[in-house]
Amino acid sequence: MTLLNVERIKLFSTRSPYWCLAAVVLASFGFAALFGLVDQGHAAIPYLILRGVNLGMSIFMVLATLAITTEYRFGTIRNTFLATPRRPAVLAAKTLLLALIGGVVGLVVSVGCFYLAKALAQDPPLPLQLSSADDWRQVAGYGALFAIAAVIAVSVGTIVRQSAGAIAIVLLWPLLFEGLFTLIPTVGPKVGPWLPFASADKWVSPTSSITDVFQSSASGPTPVQGLLVFAGTAALLWVVAVLVLQRRDA
Repeated sequence: MTLLNVERIKLFSTRSPYWCLAAVVLASFGFAALFGLVDQGHAAIPYLILRGVNLGMSIFMVLATLAITTEYRFGTIRNTFLATPRRPAVLAAKTLLLALIGGVVGLVVSVGCFYLAKALAQDPPLPLQLSSADDWRQVAGYGALFAIAAVIAVSVGTIVRQSAGAIAIVLLWPLLFEGLFTLIPTVGPKVGPWLPFASADKWVSPTSSITDVFQSSASGPTPVQGLLVFAGTAALLWVVAVLVLQRRDA
């Protein structure tokens, strides 16, 4: 708990977290309002309404990346390791803090966007309601994605150390790297849907029935498989980050 409290104080002692969180809210609610207002909400379905939340997740990853890279930039990481020589414990505390914040932010923002669009849409194609487990998965599922994305961002920041490079990776990974991979003949269309961020998108994608959440699909992972692929990627990167952290000088 002491390490968590220390990491919380360090994180919110600068302005960047507040600006990033404000950008997450602005991007998320902006998209929700757009789909709720345009054409009387004819396109207001949960998957489209929450596209802004998906953009907000990228912004939150920038926040999580800066949480570690700025410590290397200003040299405060050395003081942290002098006070707490167990480096994996420091990284675990920082990762847990950001994952918890990400989970809360993702849940609150996604549910808020859903109800904002519901209030604005006069003629949605389907009733906007959270009446089933599948409805909740599509909306509240972003809480899990934000938490896992925070782990990935902290891991990348720990491995790369440089803010510009780490931020470029977390932003371009889902937007460019995975997109270009799908263009590879034969291999791309088959492997592309199983890449981490494409798999994560499956977790919040609509399904025709509740059984489709678990049943295998020829076009890619099921929602549950997608979440597991995303979480597995985060776990693997975190282990690599711990190994790198212990081997390199601060």
